[in-house]
Order: sequence, then C-alpha cells, then structure tokens
Amino acid sequence: RSLLVVHFWAPWAPQCAQMNEVMAALAKEHMQVTFVKLEAEAVPEVSEKYGISSVPTFLFFKNSQKVDRLDGAHAPELTKKVQRHASSSSVSAGSNDGAKEDLNVRLKKLINAAPCMLFMKGSPKEPRCGFSKQMVEILNKHGISFSSFDIFSDEEVRQGLKTYSNWPTYPQLYVAGELIGGLDIVKELEASGELDTVCPKAQKLEDRLKILINKAPVMLFMKGSKQMAKCGFSKQIIEIMNSTGVDYETFDILEDEEVRQGLKTYSDWPTYPQLYVKGELVGGLDIVKELRESGELLPILKGEN
Repeated sequence: RSLLVVHFWAPWAPQCAQMNEVMAALAKEHMQVTFVKLEAEAVPEVSEKYGISSVPTFLFFKNSQKVDRLDGAHAPELTKKVQRHASSSSVSAGSNDGAKEDLNVRLKKLINAAPCMLFMKGSPKEPRCGFSKQMVEILNKHGISFSSFDIFSDEEVRQGLKTYSNWPTYPQLYVAGELIGGLDIVKELEASGELDTVCPKAQKLEDRLKILINKAPVMLFMKGSKQMAKCGFSKQIIEIMNSTGVDYETFDILEDEEVRQGLKTYSDWPTYPQLYVKGELVGGLDIVKELRESGELLPILKGEN
C-alpha cells in the first residue's frame, strides 16, 4: 500500500540537483513514502520502458503499479502529488476517523500552499466554468499573484473542502490560509476597492528581473541552457564560459517571454546572450570575446575587476 517515488535524474542537470533537495525535504515529512533516485542514462532499458525522454522525471508507484507521473522541475506540483498519493495510502490503510484527519491535514496544507490560493474548476489558462473564468479575470485585472488548484483533478478535495470551509460552491479564494469567499464576495471587494488591500500583488517585472540577475554571482541569460544552447551565439558563449572554470547559472529566455522582452529594456541591451556579474551587465558575446582576448574575462568573472 505504501507509495514509491522514483526520480529519474542526471548529474549534469542543475534542475535535478534542486529537485533532489526538494525530495529530501519531502522524505523527512513523509516517513511512510519511499524515495529513490535513478540516473536515467545509467539504466537505459528502464528509462526506455517508462518513456523517460527528459530529466527530471518522477514516477509514482503503488502496489508495484505506476499510478502517476511528473515531468520537469516543478517543486509545488511534486509536493502536491506526494501529499495526495501519500494521504490516499494512509486512507486505505487506516480507519475512517484517521482518513478524515488525514484529509483535513492535507486541505490545510493545500490552502496554505501559497499566500493566495484559488480552488477552481480547471486552470487559470483553461477555466472549466463561467464563475471560475470570471474569478481569474478579476484577479488578473488587479495584478494579484495567486496559485490555483483544479478541484476536478481530485474528488476527495472537491467534496472535503466544502465541509472543511463550510462553503458549498466553487470557486473559493483563500488568502494567508483564510477563506475570503466565492465570486460574489470577490466582486463586492472589487467594487468597494478592498480587493487590492486584501490580496497580495504580483511581483513587478523590474523587481523580478533584479532578483533573477542577482540569483547567482555570475548569471547568463541565453537561448537554451548550459546543456543545450539553442542558437550559435549562446553556444559560443557557453564554450567560453566553460573554458574559464568559473561557476555560473543560466536562464533560458525562450521559456519566459516577459523576461525576454523586459530584460532588453531593463539593461538597455537589445540582444542575447547577456552576461551579468554581481548584478551588473558585462555584455554580450562580442564583449566577452574581447575580454577573453585581453585577459580581463577571468578577473571580471571572479569579481576582482
């Protein structure tokens, strides 16, 4: 009955190392769950059998049967899936009272999974009822930062949350773990001007760019990643960076159109790749080539210049 979570990973992928840390934290929280790491390229026949085409990928097993899968480095989603499958394991093993208690613990965690949580039908990109669609439109219009849970994805949560919150319909909006209400309440808050004070605002793009630029001492914004450059300029700069032996992190601007366009304006630099050291723009490929030829690149990357 117990849950087994298998992480197919690769030592060269930094996102795998991050997810290993997430998995270690989950292992401490869910003692009844078994977590296993498998190096995908070391077991090609297993990877092929389960269709592992990228890392990280997580497979979930119960009673030797695969019950779920997660592709990519999505820590909140991994946490959700582990909680869901672990609680359903304990439900099947325990008494009804135990099951009720486990569900309440799980609901509390879901409600507190983000500062602002919306329980809705469908997702913000694809709402599956008119009320949920209107709720998402209002939150987006006010620039409110929120996470969501699709109640169609979990019947236990769908029914249990009605009782837990004593609110019979969806969508339901929670802020800091407290129920705000449904669509009518949110409309009233919007009309009175209170909505902006009740709900947390989405991070401004400029603040987000500052955080990204300072995420590591040396940050490279490029097309693709260290492992797979997706343009010739990015490939060349990666080769130069790797030859220096200096640690650096990358951000794939193809994955985020807001960052891709916003960083050009923020840094007043119209092209990619862009290299930053300690939050300061060094430049693009041509500048990096010039610095390498003059012998200045390594001291700059080490923060000595």
